[in-house]
Amino acid sequence: MTTVDSASLLLDGPWEHRFVTANGARFHVALSGPQDAPLVLLLHGVPQLWWAWRHQLPVLAAAGYRVAAMDLRGTGCSDKPPQGYDVPTLAADAAGVVRSLGADDAVVVGAGTGGDVAWATAAYHPDVVRAVAVLGAPHPLDALALPRTPPRPAATSLLAFAQLPSFPERAMTRGDLVDRMLAHWGGVAGRPDAEAVETYRRAARVPFAAHSQLEQVRWLVRSTPRPDGGRYRAVLRDARPVPVLQVHGRRDGLRPATSAALRPGTAHVATTYRFELLRDAGHYLTDQAPELVGELLVDWLAEVDPPR
Repeated sequence: MTTVDSASLLLDGPWEHRFVTANGARFHVALSGPQDAPLVLLLHGVPQLWWAWRHQLPVLAAAGYRVAAMDLRGTGCSDKPPQGYDVPTLAADAAGVVRSLGADDAVVVGAGTGGDVAWATAAYHPDVVRAVAVLGAPHPLDALALPRTPPRPAATSLLAFAQLPSFPERAMTRGDLVDRMLAHWGGVAGRPDAEAVETYRRAARVPFAAHSQLEQVRWLVRSTPRPDGGRYRAVLRDARPVPVLQVHGRRDGLRPATSAALRPGTAHVATTYRFELLRDAGHYLTDQAPELVGELLVDWLAEVDPPR
């Protein structure tokens, strides 16, 4: 196996790369848009990195927003400490990055596991979050409480395999686990294009990145019966409502689309709520439906947080 230098993931485009400190770690963000515009923070899922938002960054910037696509803890060019991959810590990271970028607050947009972090950031740090948009990420309380269609067998097998020690890390760095995540979790809509798949493979080969990303997935599963999971859900139940956009792919392989599981069953989730179901897309919406995701975000932002 050949390891990858994280600096090679600072890919060029209509954005600038910056490093900021927050919550005791250093984080990489790709920035675009006017300095004095409202901030939109973008959070990727597993096994992605900031580059998952490459299509939406320039679109949101052109609409008048300052946009920051963040490498979450343990991913890409951000620090990879040995711990801190629980959702509450990742939410504290996101809130800290907003402050480190000089903003009082932001609209937080998360995809996949980044959506779980977006929900949590609004709950744990309400003064930092103006609104929340989530892609392929039902509200965690609804995901547990409401009846839903289980993931496809191949997607379930991958989720179970990720709980094992060591073997999944080797499969991400030396085998085809990244490809299988993108294919099976992505759903029948298909995995992202060849360039994206190769970029995500390379990102997994940065030292400690595979373990860090898998630790995020492990916490989401293992915390459910534990006290830390109970405390997490209690904070979510007490969250202050914010405007919410929820986008889901009809062909999502990891979190299948059913109306019961997708629309919030808890009245406190949103002050205003908009739900969009993309019939021909799966779990990795920023890759599988890039133009439509950009259009939906711009349209929704114009309603809930117009550029000043």
